[in-house]
Amino acid sequence: MVKLFVNMMKEEWRVHSTMFGSLSFALFPVMILGIAFMGSFLLPLFRAVVPPGYLAIIIHTIFLLLGIMVGGFGLLGMEVMNRRFGQASLLSYSARSLPISEREIFCTFVVKDTVYYLILWVVPFVAGFAIASPFISVPLSLPLLLLLTLTLAFLTGLALIFFLSTVYSRSKQAFAVLFVIMLMGWAGLYLYTGISTAALFLPLQLFYAFSYATFLAACAVVIIPSAIAVVLFTSEYTDTTKRFKNAIAPLTKKLSFFPYPPLAAKDLIDLFRSGSFIGQTLFSFFIPLGLLWFLLSVLARFIPPGDVLLLFAILTGVIASTMYTWLTMFDTFSSYTCLPVSVPVLLKSKMCSFAVLQVIPATFIVLVSIASGGVAYLVPAFVLCLSVSFYALSVTVWLTGLSPSVLVYDAKVLLLYLVSVGIALLALIALAFVNPYYAIGSVLLFLPAWLLVKASFTKWDMQDQPVF
Repeated sequence: MVKLFVNMMKEEWRVHSTMFGSLSFALFPVMILGIAFMGSFLLPLFRAVVPPGYLAIIIHTIFLLLGIMVGGFGLLGMEVMNRRFGQASLLSYSARSLPISEREIFCTFVVKDTVYYLILWVVPFVAGFAIASPFISVPLSLPLLLLLTLTLAFLTGLALIFFLSTVYSRSKQAFAVLFVIMLMGWAGLYLYTGISTAALFLPLQLFYAFSYATFLAACAVVIIPSAIAVVLFTSEYTDTTKRFKNAIAPLTKKLSFFPYPPLAAKDLIDLFRSGSFIGQTLFSFFIPLGLLWFLLSVLARFIPPGDVLLLFAILTGVIASTMYTWLTMFDTFSSYTCLPVSVPVLLKSKMCSFAVLQVIPATFIVLVSIASGGVAYLVPAFVLCLSVSFYALSVTVWLTGLSPSVLVYDAKVLLLYLVSVGIALLALIALAFVNPYYAIGSVLLFLPAWLLVKASFTKWDMQDQPVF
C-alpha cells in the first residue's frame, strides 16, 4: 500500500505539472505561504476590530469548509476508480487488471488526496504564519498548535462529507433519514442544553484549551466516519434500465431566447440525468453556506444584522459562481471537435446554462432574508448575490476558459483570480457597511463582466484546447 501511495503521489504531480507546468504548480503552495506570511502582519489590525477568539473561529471554519469542498469521494463512485480528467486513466483503475482489491486502491486514493491537500493548503499556511511569528511577537508554540488544529479542522470537514456523500451514493433514502436525525440531534442539543455549535467543533476547542481528551475525541470524529465510509464504499452499481422522454426538444423551446438553446439544454439534461445536480447542490452549495451562516451568526454581535445578510449574499455569490465548474467538470472539448462548434459558442452555452442555475442562489437568498427577518434588505442582497456571481464567473471564464477545475492549482491563475475578485468584493463590503442600499450599485459589475467575457471569446478562440 505504501508503494501504491508513493506512485499515486507521483502520478498526481505528473498530471498537474503536465496540465500547467511544473513551475506554476510548484509555486502554488509558495503563494499560499506568502499570503499567510503577509496576512500575519495584519493581525494587530484584525484584533482591533474582531476579538481573537472570533478570528480563530474564522480561520478554523475556512479550513473546515476546505475539507468539505474536497471530501466528496463518495459522490465520485466509478469516476474515481476509472479516471479523473477526461481520458487520462490513472492507477486507481488498476484493480481491473492487477491483483489489488478496489477497496485497497480506493483507501489509498483517499489517503493520497488528503495528504496532497494538506501539503498544498494547510502546511504552507501554517508555515507562513510560523515564519512571521518572531516579527509579531507570537510564541512558536502557537503555529505548532495551529498546525494540529487546522489539520483536524480540515480532516473533520473531509470526513463528514466523505461519510455523508458515501451514504448518499448508496441510498438516498438512508441519507435523508440520517440527515434529518443529525439536524434534529443538533437542534435538540442546542435547545435543551444550550451548547453552542462552536462548542461541538472540537478542533476549535482544542485550539482554545489543549487537552488529550479533546484531542482523542477530535481524532475519533475524523476516523470513525471515514472508516464507515470506506466500508460502505463500492464502485459497482447495479445496472438499471432508465427510460426518459424526449427532453431536448421541449427544453430547447423553453430556452429559445438563449443564443444556443440546444447546447444549453444538453448541459442541463446531462446535469440532471447524471444525478450530480442534487449531490452538487447539497454538498457544494447548501452545506458550505450553512456553515458560513453559522460563522456570520456568531459575528453578529459585532456586525449589524443587515450587514450580516449582505456579507452572506456576497459569499453566496462567490460560491454560486463555482456552478460553472459543475457544467464543465466531465465535459471536455474533445467531444465537440467533430462538430461545427467553436470555443466561443461552447462558452456562451455554458454561461447560459449557468444563468439557469442561478435560480438556486437567488431563491436561497430570498428564503434566508425572510427567515432571518431581513426582508428590508432583500433587494440589495438579491442584487448583490447575482452581481457577484456573474462577475466571478466572467473572471473564471477569462482566466480558465472551459477548464476551471483543471487550472485551479496554477499559482498565476489563482493569484489573478484572488486579486480581480477580491478588490471588487472589498469595495462592495465597504459600500454595504456604509449603507446597505448602496449594495444595489453592485449591478455595475455587469459592465466589467461583459467586457471580460468578450475578451475571453477572443482569447480562448485563439488557443488550442486541451483534449485529455
